Amino acid sequence: MKVTKGSAGYLYQKKKKELMKTILEFGIVAALFVTGYVTTKTRLNLLTLVAVLGCLPASKALVGIIMLAPRKSLEEEKVKEIEEKGSRLTKAYDMIITSYEHVMPIGSLIISGNTICGYTESKKIETAYTEQYIRKTLANNYYEKISVKIFQDYKAYINRVESMNVLAEKDRDNKKHEEGMRDVILTLSM
Repeated sequence: MKVTKGSAGYLYQKKKKELMKTILEFGIVAALFVTGYVTTKTRLNLLTLVAVLGCLPASKALVGIIMLAPRKSLEEEKVKEIEEKGSRLTKAYDMIITSYEHVMPIGSLIISGNTICGYTESKKIETAYTEQYIRKTLANNYYEKISVKIFQDYKAYINRVESMNVLAEKDRDNKKHEEGMRDVILTLSM
């Protein structure tokens, strides 16, 4: 089953896919080199050149693995609790938002109206910078007057999910607007 960007378990699936891709590409490079060496009895041949050039995309795939390695998907129990307590909210999971200066892992994000709340397990993330970066990006995409709050405390986040879900009961006309904001945020994510 294919897991799409923004779904729970996306990082796990992406890691698995990138690992398989990297192994395959380096395997092809090794096979080309060995084939050239066995057939010509020297490493100075055309297949060696092709193998060396093949190291470029293989190395790019390896960089993807290195970027994803320290990150992990949000725990299933937490995802179930967020889904249960935020049933009316627009949600996104397992994002690694990147800017020129920072890498910002966000485990869960909820959107209701013009309010966005996120949860990160990372203690290294600068929440104020992340909030400002998301707000600025949304403003550049014509989503004005957006409130963004990133939590590092799960209990505070889940309480906010519950309260936003109650408020979302009253106003469900914003679904298309919320999905648009979610799509913009997902474009920032790896």
